[in-house]
Amino acid sequence: MNLNLQMNIPEQLGKYEIKEQVGRGSMGIVYKGYDPFADRDVAVKVALSENLNDKESGERYRKMFFNEAHTAGTLKHPNIVEILDAGADEEHCYIIMELIEGGNTLKTYCHPNKLLPFELVIEIIFKCAKALDYAHRNGVIHRDIKPTNILIDDNQDVKIADFSIAHIMTSDTTNTMPMGFVGSPRYMSPEQVQEDVITNQTDLFSLGIVMYELLTGKHPFPAESFSRLIHMIINEKHLTLSTHRSDVPEILEKIIHHALQKNPEKRYKMGLNFAADLSLAFDYLEQPQEDIEVQEKFNVIQSLEFFKEFPDSELWEIIRACIWQQFKAGSEIIVEGDIDDSFYIITSGEVDVYKDNALIGHLETGDCFGEMSYLSKAERTATITAKNNVDLMKINATLIEQASIECQLHFSRVFMQTLVKRLSATTAMYASRED
Repeated sequence: MNLNLQMNIPEQLGKYEIKEQVGRGSMGIVYKGYDPFADRDVAVKVALSENLNDKESGERYRKMFFNEAHTAGTLKHPNIVEILDAGADEEHCYIIMELIEGGNTLKTYCHPNKLLPFELVIEIIFKCAKALDYAHRNGVIHRDIKPTNILIDDNQDVKIADFSIAHIMTSDTTNTMPMGFVGSPRYMSPEQVQEDVITNQTDLFSLGIVMYELLTGKHPFPAESFSRLIHMIINEKHLTLSTHRSDVPEILEKIIHHALQKNPEKRYKMGLNFAADLSLAFDYLEQPQEDIEVQEKFNVIQSLEFFKEFPDSELWEIIRACIWQQFKAGSEIIVEGDIDDSFYIITSGEVDVYKDNALIGHLETGDCFGEMSYLSKAERTATITAKNNVDLMKINATLIEQASIECQLHFSRVFMQTLVKRLSATTAMYASRED
């Protein structure tokens, strides 16, 4: 039996010839079609007639269906399925999209026996994160990121599809608004399942779940019922990747942990931040001989109070821009009057601070010094001596200037906070002496 006739689909919709069915989803059936004017094959998504004809929900369904054309139609990105056209006649509503030949959805690779190499997973999620960053910066929240809505072809080209429940942010809605319970529960963020205010970070949480499934073939919140799933998403920490695979690099564990934070404020702020960590992870996997040493350095600086506001992507930048030094007790580290644009952060041990040969204070693990020469390129105003054996990060200003603007701003902010604290402490000291 002719499939088009069986589904009550004519051989032509508008100028587009209908060839064969290639997929089906909750919002419609996708056919391979042909555009004779452009001389190219296209994908034709046709609304389900039974939903259109429903007296109670038909109009709402029609609006949701064309919402995809409205939202995704504003986006032009190599990793987002392009919307080419849309139309309707007396019986059918349809959307014309670019056709992804020979492609599968990522669902194919979310099974333990079909897992992709780590590097390829990183590449796929990197492209998705960049695409979502583009969409978010253009005011579009997808709200239904899941493996079946991400296409991949034989050349590993990745395309995010199905913007049917996407939301376009306007000046009237600012950048957030409560949107109700929409999306696929298995891939919803805590704020989404609670029908709370959502932001672009909702999509990034969902992308984190997709990445988790691509790495393990398992869901991070294993639940036997809908109610249990919702409870776990809201209240329980996800299972670690190592629960399912012993060979998962620690850096991927950290990325997943960051993406699946319950609190959106602790999650990746933008898709670009997510992509930056993935890029660093790719470089990290490309240099396995340095894994142990580099990871140890990362763990050290991540534990320091100085870097508490820095995201992981910036910490990796800092590792590349610093020199690790050791000084024995009594050694001079910097000398008053010298000119140098480097600054230091103590990773272990203590140092004494001298001015005009007089001891004026001491610093300990997590403290910084030399920041004034970094900020002003002026002479050193004090001599710093190792009180005991000291480990230091020496950070060169020139190298920091090559880091991201966000990283540089974080340094400036921490330095200002440090200077304010030291000024307050000095003021308090002199006040006590006067008393």
